[in-house]
Amino acid sequence: MAIKMGLTFDDVLLVPKFSNITSRKDVDTSSYLTKNIKLHVPIVSANMDVVTESRMAISMARIGGIGFLHRFMSIEEETDRVFRVKRAETITVEKPFTLTPDKTLKDAKKLMQEHGVTGILITNNQNKLMGILTSRDIRFETDDSRIIKSIMTTDLITAPAKTSLDSAKNILNKNKIEKLPLVDSSNHLTGLITSRDILKRKEFPNASKDKKGRLMVGAAIGVKPGELERAKSLVNADVDLLVIDIAHGHSLSVIKMLRTLRKKFDIDIVAGNVATMDGVRDLTKAGADGIKVGIGGGSICTTRIVTGSGVPQLSAIMACSKAAAGKVPINADGGIRNSGDITKALASGASTVMLGSLLAGTDESPGIHITKDGKKYKMTRGMASISARTSVSKDTNDIQEYVAEGIDGLVHYRGSVNDIIQQLVGGLRSGMSYCGASSIINLQKNAEFVRISHAGLTESKSHDIEKM
Repeated sequence: MAIKMGLTFDDVLLVPKFSNITSRKDVDTSSYLTKNIKLHVPIVSANMDVVTESRMAISMARIGGIGFLHRFMSIEEETDRVFRVKRAETITVEKPFTLTPDKTLKDAKKLMQEHGVTGILITNNQNKLMGILTSRDIRFETDDSRIIKSIMTTDLITAPAKTSLDSAKNILNKNKIEKLPLVDSSNHLTGLITSRDILKRKEFPNASKDKKGRLMVGAAIGVKPGELERAKSLVNADVDLLVIDIAHGHSLSVIKMLRTLRKKFDIDIVAGNVATMDGVRDLTKAGADGIKVGIGGGSICTTRIVTGSGVPQLSAIMACSKAAAGKVPINADGGIRNSGDITKALASGASTVMLGSLLAGTDESPGIHITKDGKKYKMTRGMASISARTSVSKDTNDIQEYVAEGIDGLVHYRGSVNDIIQQLVGGLRSGMSYCGASSIINLQKNAEFVRISHAGLTESKSHDIEKM
C-alpha cells in the first residue's frame, strides 16, 4: 500500500514573489463562499455553540464576512436567531414591531427588551397606523399597567410606501426624527425606515447584505428526518444559506439530505465536512453550492486521535480544490491559528476559511467570562465533546455510550471580533502582497510553497530574545 505525504500549515511557507502592490489597501480580499454568494472578507464564523449566535452573525456580516448559526438549539430558537440578524439592519423594515393601543406599558417594555428596539408602532386591528411609542415616551413612566393609548405619540411624520432612501434621509433630517413609518393611501402601515439603518450603511460599506439590504446569515441543520422541518423554518425566515453540519460529510445520509433540500428549496447549500477528492465530487454531484473541507484539524477536535482518520489540512484543501476545479467554492474549516494560516489556506485553493476557537474568546461569542490566575478567558468546546452532547441529548444511555471526538477548554478573552478580524485581514493583505497577488484568484495562480523543517519552523517564530 502506497502511503501519501500529508502536510499542514506549519509544514510550509509561501515563497515571496515580485510585487507591484504599493499599498495593502490595493489588495482585494473578496471571494465566493458559494456559487452565488460573494463576501468582501473571506472569513466565516463557525457553526459552534460557543462561537456563533445572532450577535456574532450580525458583527461578522457587518465586517464583510458571514456567520453560520449552530444547530444545537430548538427549531424555534434557531429561527429566531435568523430573524434577529435579518432585522438588525435593512433598507426598509417590512414588518415593524407593532402593538395595539389597548396593550399596556408592560407589554411594550417586554417587546422592546426582547428584540432590542427603541420604538414600537401602534396600529389598530386593521393595521392602520395610530401612533408610536418610543423609549423617550416611557423614560419616566413607572406605572406598567398604563394603557399605551394614553402614552403614545400621535403627531406623526409619515411617508408613502415607495419612498426612496434619499427622500427618507431628507424627511428624517428635516424633521429631526429617527423613525419614518411608511403608509399607503388609507394609512395602513407598510414599513419603516430608521436613521440607525441609514447610518449603519455608511459605517459598514462592505457589509454582506441580501437584495433587500439585510445582513446575510447562514444556519446549520443536521441529517435526521426532523431536520427538514428545521430547514423549512429557516428558509421561511429568509436565511441566506443552509449548512449541512456533519463531521463526516462524505456519507449517504448527507448526500440524501442534500438531494432532498435541492428539490424542496431554492437556496444555496453548503455541505461537509470532507477531506478527499471523492468527497468533493460526490457532494458537488448531489447539488452542493459550497463545500466545507477539514476533518480533525480544529484545536478542540480529537477525531484523528480517537478514530485514526483524517487528512492534514493543507493537503486536504489542495486535493479538494483540485477536485472542485472551480465549479464549487471550498471553505477551509479547521487548523487555522493565525493570519499566515489564512493566507496559506486561500493560496492552496480555498475560497473562504472558517474560524472557531480564534473567535470563541470575543465579546460577540456566546458564554461568560472566566477569570483564572488573574487572566480572563471564555469557554470553548468541540461540538463532538461530551458536554456538547449532554446539552442536546437527555438520554443517559445515549450519553454513556457516546464516544467523544472533542474536548472542552478555555481560550483567552480577545475583545471585539471586529478588532480580531481587522488584524487577520491585515495579515492576509500583507501575505497576498508578498506573493504579488492583488486578488485571491491571483494568489492561487501565483502561489509557490516550500517545505520547511522543524528548524525552519523554529526560525519562523520569534527566538533568542526575552519576551517583554
